[in-house]
Amino acid sequence: MGGWITDLFRNTPEIALFTALALGYAFGRVPFGPIRLGGVCGTLLMALLIGYLTGAELSSGVQNLAFALFIFALGFSSGPQFFANLNRKGLRYLGFPIIEVVSVILVVLAFTVIMGLDQGTAAGLMAGGATESAALGTASEAIGRLGLSEAETRTLQNNVATAYTVSYLCGLITIVLLTSQIAPRLMRVDLRAESARLWHRLSGGHVSRPGEQPALPDLVGRVFRVEGGAGRTVDDLTHALPGSATVEELRRGDQNTRPEATTRVREGDLLTVVGRRAALVGAEGVIGPEQAEEPDVKLRSLDVVLTHRAAHNLPLSGIRDVLGPGLRESVFVERVTRTERELPALPGTVLQVGDVLTILGAPSDVEAAERRLGYPVASRYTTDFVYLGLGLVLGILIGQIVIPVGGAELTLGTGGGALLAGLVFGYLRARRPTFGTLHPAAAGTMKDLGLATFIAAVGMSAGPSALQLVQHYGVMLPVAAVLTTLIPATVSIIVGWKVLRIEPPLLMGAVAGQQCSTPAISQVVSTAGNSVPMIAYTITYAISNILLPLTGPVIVALAGMVV
Repeated sequence: MGGWITDLFRNTPEIALFTALALGYAFGRVPFGPIRLGGVCGTLLMALLIGYLTGAELSSGVQNLAFALFIFALGFSSGPQFFANLNRKGLRYLGFPIIEVVSVILVVLAFTVIMGLDQGTAAGLMAGGATESAALGTASEAIGRLGLSEAETRTLQNNVATAYTVSYLCGLITIVLLTSQIAPRLMRVDLRAESARLWHRLSGGHVSRPGEQPALPDLVGRVFRVEGGAGRTVDDLTHALPGSATVEELRRGDQNTRPEATTRVREGDLLTVVGRRAALVGAEGVIGPEQAEEPDVKLRSLDVVLTHRAAHNLPLSGIRDVLGPGLRESVFVERVTRTERELPALPGTVLQVGDVLTILGAPSDVEAAERRLGYPVASRYTTDFVYLGLGLVLGILIGQIVIPVGGAELTLGTGGGALLAGLVFGYLRARRPTFGTLHPAAAGTMKDLGLATFIAAVGMSAGPSALQLVQHYGVMLPVAAVLTTLIPATVSIIVGWKVLRIEPPLLMGAVAGQQCSTPAISQVVSTAGNSVPMIAYTITYAISNILLPLTGPVIVALAGMVV
């Protein structure tokens, strides 16, 4: 590369960092058939290239800070769902992350013996084969605590990054093709037809596909002029309707008011009634003729974090019982989001504490429903840096604790400590939403930017020596990477299909989740034709996202014993 660019990147590594981020995320969006590498893998490739061509490096302080921010945000975001899945109903899918962790460790140890892998290459093979970027950081950190010389430590950490890049590319292609194409064909099932059948069952017969909406909306507002209902109370009128609805506004002359339940209406009053369409069909016979005018009352949409314990593991249709009389028919759940991924908002979809529900209704009804269900996501856009700072400090301190066991020293390290603290702090925030504000968008930015910065730092450091490792192992490294991904996923598919009898769309989603593979679930959803596979994906993803990073130090220790 030109001398002036080399000098620029070496003297101003910040420019090298953001160049790697920009080019990496752009490259990650380029489709290769059904596969996109994604921003993280793209950033690592660009960082390796920049490091190889220019020798630019980021300081270890930037690398450690970025990883701490990423891993804490990961734990904070996953905490509510992680603990929510540790129950009897979650046991059906809990085995998938366990199969992934155990199988990937055994496979990597086998290749470590067969190929004579060093600890860094073994750890990179594990992180890439499991397509879990966080394991790259925890493994690199564990290598730094082995007590080796600076040169040996640097070599092993560089090998982690290079082996991860090769393994991730091979593993990503393998898991995408396996879950979306190969496995369904071997099972002789039509993934689209099976997913449509499941959608029909969960919806209770409502077969609208994702992105479709009924021509007649479920929740409507209408204006009626009081005639036959004159002299009755608002409560009497609403109970006389064929379904629950609420009178949001009473217009009497020039006065617009929000009526009480005991308010008596007079002939000529104009009532704005909001409720399910079925409830308002017969309203003319109860209240009086409908008026051809636009209601003054507007509907409001609000994202609410579900914290009500009684709603945990309830189907979406059961949310009516939590809302209670007066709200169950006047508030509509439009969307269900879990771990930043949208689930099908169907009556049979099972809810968990920590889910984000997008509710729609009249403003007063939405506010009342929010108080019964949890707290609004958009209640505060500021970040509680006191809570965030204490969490990171506590996590890093926990990571410094060393427990001697025989001749070895066990420690979580900064990564494990920050992950544990993030889990606990995220869980406490979900249980007591009066403190610790960290908006999901802010947490997502913190997580993505932290990971991308860490990956770029690792890649630039490993760039100069990357080619040597690839040349040393040749074609065996990609083969090992494919098998490291293929074997755990295949075991899970066999267990899920033959033993647990899980429906194919949910099974493919669960396997994609145990690999923490966003590209895989995207392709599975595309093949299935709807978002039903996301239901299982979010469960296994939340657990694997915590367990797999912890395997980084484990594989470093075990690989050291067998080489």
